[in-house]
Amino acid sequence: MTRGEFTILRCGAFGVNAVESDTRHVFPRHTHEQYGIGVIKNGAQKSYSGRGMVEAGPGDTITVNPGEVHDGAPIGDAGRSWQMLYFDPPIVAAAVDDMTEGRTSSYEFRHPVIDDARVRTCFQRLSSAYTAAEPDALRQEELLLGLLRSAMSEDNSFVVKASIPKAIYVAKSMIDDRPATPFTLSDLARASGLNQFRLLRGFVKATGLTPHVYLMQRRIERARHLIARGESLAEAAFASGFADQSHMTRLFVRNYGISPGAYARAMN
Repeated sequence: MTRGEFTILRCGAFGVNAVESDTRHVFPRHTHEQYGIGVIKNGAQKSYSGRGMVEAGPGDTITVNPGEVHDGAPIGDAGRSWQMLYFDPPIVAAAVDDMTEGRTSSYEFRHPVIDDARVRTCFQRLSSAYTAAEPDALRQEELLLGLLRSAMSEDNSFVVKASIPKAIYVAKSMIDDRPATPFTLSDLARASGLNQFRLLRGFVKATGLTPHVYLMQRRIERARHLIARGESLAEAAFASGFADQSHMTRLFVRNYGISPGAYARAMN
């Protein structure tokens, strides 16, 4: 793998993405729709997370929750490399529902960095199972439950998500449902029943992002889905509400560290 490369691996499971990277890329604050868990292989990084600033080095397991605002920058000049698995939320929800015997399925990772050899080993086995030449669904399912169990531990590594105030939820849902719409702050404020200042302040407190940054995040996530389905880059940009393809490309690279064209070649 060459310096600065992000490799999307063929993954033998629907709703799961496997990624390897070796990069100096500095990620701005952003979110993912999926749960992410991985292991730092070489180098180190510092990042903002839902639990504040953290650092991770070789052998550390790193996690991120859907919608959790985070960033990432290398520590030192050498960059860092990692392996990651990203899971669509229903996969984790179903596993946790099973593990808790139906008591709950709505959880978050509590620790953005985990220094535990058991978790690291479980992740490495699961990553190998997902990317094997001949995937074995039974082995994948067993190893996923093992990884989540090792990550949960006795101190509740998963916690229930905090609820979002109803007025903010209304504005957030408008963006979620129609990310290609050119909303104004007054549109969102009027729908939520708040003035613009209170809406802005409440939105940042609830999501960690301003409405504009959140809207751009949702657009780039929509574009990623469309590209993965085989839509052309131009069609994905237009359908996601971007002014042009170059705007989509800039945000795509900032968020994912890979160009939309490279992503399309890996996924199709």
